[in-house]
Amino acid sequence: MLWQDKHAALTFMSLLLLLWQEAAPIEVPEDLKQPPTIMKQSVKNYIVDPRDNIIIECEAKGNPVPTFSWRRNGKFFNIGKDPRVTMRKRSGTLEIGFRSGGRPEDYEGEYQCFATNDFGVSLSNKILLRVSKAPLWPKEVLEPVSVTEGSALVLPCNPPPGLPPPFTFWMDSNMSPIPQDKRVSMGLNGDLYFSNVLAQDANTDYSCKARFLFTHTIQEKNPYKLKVQTNRKVAESTPTFLSPSGSESSKMVLRDEQLLLECIAAGLPTPIIKWFKKGGELPGQKVKFENFNKTLKIVSVSEEDAGEYVCMANNHLGTIRHSIFVQVKAAPYWLHKPSDQVLAPEENGRLVCRANGNPKPRIEWLVNGQPIESSPTNPNRQVLGDTIMFHSVQIGSSAVYQCNASNEHGYLLANAFVNVLDLPPRMLGPKNQLIKVIKNNRTFLDCPFFGSPLPELRWFKNGQGSGLDGGQYRVYINGTLEIKRARAEDEGTYTCVASSILGKAENQVRLEVKEPTRIIQAPEHQSAIRGSTARFTCRVTSDPSLPVSVAWMKDDKPLYLGWRLKKDDESLSIPNVNEGDEGTYTCTAKSEIDQLSASARLTVLARPDPPMDLDLSDPAARSVRLTWIPGKEHRSPITEFLVQFEEDRWEPGRWQNLSSYPGDLNSVILQLAPFVNYQFRVIAINSVGQSDPSRPSPRYKTTGAAPDAIPKGLRGWGSRKDNMEITWEPLLDLERNGPNLHYIVWWRRKDAEEEWNNLTTVGTNHVVHNTEIYVPYELKIQARNEFGAGPESNLVIGYSGEDKPTDAPTDLRVSKVDSTKVIIHWNPVDLNSVQGEFKEYRLYYWRESSQVPGLVVSKEKKVKGFYSTTAKPSGMLSDLAPYSNYKMFMVVANNRFESQPSNTVAFTTKEGVPDAPRFFKINRRSLDTIHLEWAKPLEPNGILTGYQLKYQTVNGSKVGPFQLETFFPNVTEFFLRVPDRFSRYKFFLSALTQVGKGEDYAEESPHFTNEAYIDQVDIATQGWFIGLMCAIALIILILLIVCFIKRSRGGKYPVRDKKDLPLDAVDQKDQDGSFDYHSDEDNKPLQGSQTSLDGNVKESDDSLVDYGEGGDGQFNEDGSFIGQYTVKKDKDETEGNESSEATSPVNAIYSLA
Repeated sequence: MLWQDKHAALTFMSLLLLLWQEAAPIEVPEDLKQPPTIMKQSVKNYIVDPRDNIIIECEAKGNPVPTFSWRRNGKFFNIGKDPRVTMRKRSGTLEIGFRSGGRPEDYEGEYQCFATNDFGVSLSNKILLRVSKAPLWPKEVLEPVSVTEGSALVLPCNPPPGLPPPFTFWMDSNMSPIPQDKRVSMGLNGDLYFSNVLAQDANTDYSCKARFLFTHTIQEKNPYKLKVQTNRKVAESTPTFLSPSGSESSKMVLRDEQLLLECIAAGLPTPIIKWFKKGGELPGQKVKFENFNKTLKIVSVSEEDAGEYVCMANNHLGTIRHSIFVQVKAAPYWLHKPSDQVLAPEENGRLVCRANGNPKPRIEWLVNGQPIESSPTNPNRQVLGDTIMFHSVQIGSSAVYQCNASNEHGYLLANAFVNVLDLPPRMLGPKNQLIKVIKNNRTFLDCPFFGSPLPELRWFKNGQGSGLDGGQYRVYINGTLEIKRARAEDEGTYTCVASSILGKAENQVRLEVKEPTRIIQAPEHQSAIRGSTARFTCRVTSDPSLPVSVAWMKDDKPLYLGWRLKKDDESLSIPNVNEGDEGTYTCTAKSEIDQLSASARLTVLARPDPPMDLDLSDPAARSVRLTWIPGKEHRSPITEFLVQFEEDRWEPGRWQNLSSYPGDLNSVILQLAPFVNYQFRVIAINSVGQSDPSRPSPRYKTTGAAPDAIPKGLRGWGSRKDNMEITWEPLLDLERNGPNLHYIVWWRRKDAEEEWNNLTTVGTNHVVHNTEIYVPYELKIQARNEFGAGPESNLVIGYSGEDKPTDAPTDLRVSKVDSTKVIIHWNPVDLNSVQGEFKEYRLYYWRESSQVPGLVVSKEKKVKGFYSTTAKPSGMLSDLAPYSNYKMFMVVANNRFESQPSNTVAFTTKEGVPDAPRFFKINRRSLDTIHLEWAKPLEPNGILTGYQLKYQTVNGSKVGPFQLETFFPNVTEFFLRVPDRFSRYKFFLSALTQVGKGEDYAEESPHFTNEAYIDQVDIATQGWFIGLMCAIALIILILLIVCFIKRSRGGKYPVRDKKDLPLDAVDQKDQDGSFDYHSDEDNKPLQGSQTSLDGNVKESDDSLVDYGEGGDGQFNEDGSFIGQYTVKKDKDETEGNESSEATSPVNAIYSLA
C-alpha cells in the first residue's frame, strides 16, 4: 500500500504553507503607486549556445510601469544603435539575433538591467554572458605504449578546454565502453588509470572521448595501443599512489558545493582503498563512495566538513596513506535579506542587510542604483553599517535601496523599496468566501489587506465575542487566521476587521467542516494466473455532502478501460489477465477538497515456457549428462524440472517420468538402465503449473548387462491338497537389461536335508505335484539373460496344499447374556487336525425370532471369526438385537476349508430400550392446534410400555422450558393446543420399555407468518369427506336398483278417462299418497324420457296421443310410456283422489321422497 507516501507529501505541503504564512510580506496592491521591483532575471553566470539567439531576461513590476535600461561592462548600453539587439515591449528582456550576421562572441561581457519609474530604480544582478565553446582536439600522433605486465599505467586524456568543461569517457575502436573496476578506472581529470597491467589489456585500444553539452558533439582523441611485455612470473608490488602524488595535498571547496576527493593507487595485487577523517567521523548521511571506493563525495558541503581526510591503500604486501587537508570557504549568503517597507508619513522604519561568508563579506548600500554616499542627503535617513534607520518619513521620499554583500568568492545583491503612502485600510481578497475544510485538519482562513499606516487586524466568529487569537487560533501578520484543528463546532461565519487611524475595513469567510474521504478497503497486492480474472477493491466513504469520484491509474498514468476492463463503484475487474496488465494500480478517491490514493501491484503469473536446446554429454554405461536452457519463468520461479524418457523397444511412443530436479539446476546426470534406447524431454514446473514438454533430445542407447533385479512376490501355495504352486512377478521391461530373459526357480522340503530341485522357465509359475498335505518348502529364484545371471533371492517358505480339518470345536456355550452382547466359550481342536494354516474359529449365528409378538425378523446368517490358540478360548459376540431368540454353531477354518459344525446353541437376549419411532411428523395444523402423528419403532427391543413426548418453545436462539407428555403404547397421535399461533415448538418423542427410554426422534413445527394461515390438507384423506361420499354413492345405488326393478316389471302408466283435464306443472301428492300428473302450457318433456327402439307408436282407443297436442307419444319395448304428458288447453277434466304408480325414474325418486 502506498498511502503513507501520499500522507507524507500532504504533511510536507502543510509545513511549506505554514512557513509561507509566517514569511509572506504584505503585498502592495498593483493599482497603488509603488517603486519598481525586479521579478525575473537571467543567472549570474550565463552561458549561451552560439547557434541560438541570445536572450537576457529582465522583468519588473511597478506603478507607473517601469522603463528599462542596460549597462554593459559598467557602461551604458545603447540598444537603439545596435540593429541586432531589441528589447521586448513592457519588459527589459534583451534579444540579440544573428540572422543578418555577427558573432555571438562579440556580445560577451557583464550586463546589468535598470528598472526605473517615478519612485525609484531597481537593479538586476550583474550577468556575466559567455558563449559556449567546443574547441577541436589538437592533432597528435600517439606511439604505442609499451608496459611491463604487473606495472602501473596512466593514459592521459587532456581534453580541449571547453565552456562549460566537457564530459569525458573512454571507449575502444568498436565503440564499446572500456570496462572499469577496482583495477582499471577513470580519474576525475579524465585520465585512465591502471593499478596494474595484465596481458589481456593489450587486446584492445583505448580512446578518450569528450562530449560537449551545449553543442551535443563528441570529439575523440587518437587511440592508444598497448604492448604488454609478459614474464613467466609477474612480480608483486606494494601500493603506491598514482593520484594524488606525495603523502599529503590540500583542497578548497565553497560552502554548499560538492566536494570530490580522489585516491588512485598502483600495486599488485590491486590495492583496496579506505577513507577516514582525522579527529571525527565521516558525515554518513552526506558521504558517498564512488569509482570503486576511489572517490569520496560529499554533497552540500558545510563548515564542519573541513579537516584532514586520509585515504589508505593496502594489499598483503603493505599499506600507504595520503592526507588531504580540506578548507571550506564561502561566498556570501544571507542571514537577513532586506525586505520592502511600506510606511505612513511620520512613521519610523529600518532596512537590515546581514550576510555571512568566508572571508566575511563587505556590505555596501546603494539608493536607486547609486552609492548611498553620493546620493542626495536625507535628514530622515541614517546608515549604520548593515542597517538603514528611517525617522519620521515624509511623502515623496520613496526610493529603492540596494544592498551588495561581496567577498572574493562572489556577491549578493538585493533590492528593497521604501514606499511612503497614506491610505485607509482596504480588503484585497474576494468577498464572502465559502471555505470547505476536512475535519481535524489544520486550516488557514486568508484575509489579505492593506493600509498605511499598517492596520491592526482582528478576527471574530459569528459576529460575537472578542477577537480570535490564542489556543485553537493563531493570527499571522499578513491577516491569515490559523485554526490548528478544525472541528464540527468550528463551523460558522468568520469576520476579519482591519482598522487604523484612517478607518476600518472588513470581510467575511464562511467555514464548513467536512468528514474526510477514507478508503476503508484498499486494493491489495495480488498475483493472478494468465487468463484468469483479477479484481481490485477500493471501497470509499466520505462526507455525504461531498460528491466523490474514484479514478484508477496504472503505473501513474490514467487507466484506459476499453471493452475488457470493468469498473464499478467499489472495484476494478480485469478479466482474461495477460502480461500487459501487470503493474501498479492506484485508486484515487477525490472530492472537491481532498483526495486519497491507495495502490497495489498486480503480478501476472503463467506456466513457464518449455526448456530448450537439450544436449547429451558425458556418456557412460549407465548414465549420461543432460543439459538444457530453461524457458521464461513468467514471474513465477521455476521450482522443479521433470525429466521424462521414451524407449522404442518395449513401449514405443509412451513417455514416462524418469526423475525430477530442483528448479535451480539445468544440467544433471541421469541414471539409466542397460539395454534401452532412450530419448529425453524436460518439463518445467512453477506455482502455476507445468510447461509444455521440450523438444526431445537425441537418442542414447545403453549397453546390455546381466539382470540387477530379483523377481518379486515369490511364494508357494497349494491349489490342491497334493501340490504346491510356485509363483512370482516378472521383471519389468526396464529391469531385463538384455535379451532372452528367463528364470531359474529352486525348491526343496524344509528341514528334510534333501537336494534342491530346480527348473528354468520363461513363465512366472511352476506346479510341484505329489506333495504331502501342508508341508513347508524352501524356495528361491534368479533371473538370467544373454549377458549373465542376476542375484539370487533370499529363501522364502512356501506350503503345499491344505485339506479339510478333521476335528470340530466342541461344547459351544454362552454366558453373561446381555441385551446386545453375549460371551461365548468352546473347547478348542488340536491344531494338527486343521490340516493347513490355522486361520480362525468361525462362528455362524442368526436371529431365530423376536420375543415381541407378531414381529417378523430376518434369519440371515452372520459370521464372526475368533483367533485363539489358548486352552480355554472365549470371545464376545456383540451388536445383537435385544429381546430376541438366537442360534449359533462354530467351525474351525484353514485357508481353504472349514470343519464340521459344532453343537448348535440357542440363547435369548434380554429386553432393551426401543429404537426411535419409525416416523414422527406434524401432518396437520390449524391456527391454535398442532397435530402430531407417529408410528411404532421398527425394533421395539422389548414390550412397549408407552411413549414420552418432550417439547419446548423456540424463538431464535432462546428456548423455553421443557414440557412433558406420556402416552399409552397404543396411542400414535396427539393434538396440542397452542396459546400463540406464531410460536414455534421443538418436539422430542421416544418410545418406552420396562428397561427405559429409547432414542429421541426430534422434529420442529413449521413457521407461521403474520398472515392468516389455512392448512393445506389433503381432503381425500379426511374422514368426514369419505363418509359423505359413501352416503351419496349409496343413495345413487338405491335409485338405480329401484329403476331397474320397475322396468323389469313392465309397469304401465295410468291413462285418465277424461281427456280434457288439465295437468298441473308439478305433480301433487294426495292425502292417500298417490300422485297427480299435470302439465304446464309449455308442454315441456319429462326428464328421462326415451324414444322407443322402433320409433313407432301404435294407436288405440286408450292411446295417450289423444291427450297430446299433435305429437306422437313414445313407448319402450315393454310398452311403458316414457314421453312427456301433455294435454289440450280445452280439457277441463280433473281426476279425484286416484293414485298411480311411479313408473318413471323421476316418479321413482318422488316415491322415495
